[in-house]
Amino acid sequence: MQIEPIAYFHSPFTSKFGIPRQSGIVGELRGRISFVGEYANGEALRGMEGYDYLWLIWGFSENMEAEKHATVRPPLLGGNERVGVWATRSPFRPNNLGLSSVRIAHIDTKTPYIDVLGADLMDGTPIYDIKPYLPYVDSHAEARGGFTDEHGWRELKVDMPDALRNLFTTEDAKALEHALALDPRPHYHDDETRLYGMPFKDYDISFSVVDGVLRIEKWVKKSVTLNK
Repeated sequence: MQIEPIAYFHSPFTSKFGIPRQSGIVGELRGRISFVGEYANGEALRGMEGYDYLWLIWGFSENMEAEKHATVRPPLLGGNERVGVWATRSPFRPNNLGLSSVRIAHIDTKTPYIDVLGADLMDGTPIYDIKPYLPYVDSHAEARGGFTDEHGWRELKVDMPDALRNLFTTEDAKALEHALALDPRPHYHDDETRLYGMPFKDYDISFSVVDGVLRIEKWVKKSVTLNK
C-alpha cells in the first residue's frame, strides 16, 4: 500500500527539540493543517463544524532512516528502562506513523485549512488522514495507562523575560512557556552549566535549567535568506 500526504502541518516548532511529547498537554499551542493538491477541496470539510476534536494520522518524517528496534526507552521512565515499542508512543516505529488528538480552533473551507490546538507535530509534518474524534467511542475515562499511571512529568518553573514574551501573541507566549515547563531536555540530562537551544517561530531561544527553574538566557531572530 502506498500513501501520500493530504496536507502538511504548520507549527511554531521548526525542529523536534521542544515539541510537546504528547498531543493535548500544551493546549494553547496553535498549528495549521494546510491541504495540498487534489485534497485542497473545501467540500471534504463539510460537516466538520459539528465536532470539537480530530484524530490526525501523520508521519514521523524526521525518523525515516532511523534504526528501529522491538524495544525502546521511554523518556518518562528516565531513558533507562526498555519497554516494547507497541507499549509506547515512541516516534521510532516501523512504518513511521503517528496519531494525535487535536482540538479544532477554526475551519476555512475556501483555502482550505484547519487551525487546531494542542498538536505535537513539527512544522512541515506530512498528514496522511484526518478523522473526527467521537466521545462515545473514543473516550474511556476509567482506562489504565500503563507506566504513565505511575510516572508523571515534573514541571519546571519558567523565567521568561517580558522582552521576549512581548514578541509573541499572548497565545503563542503561553504555548512556549508551557512547552518549556514540561522540560524538553532528554531525561538523562541534568547539567546545570549547559545551555540548550530550540527554535520557536522566528527566534532561536537558549535556556538553562538550575534547581528546577528554566531560565531563558537569550534569543536571536533567525536570519532569512532570500532566493535570488
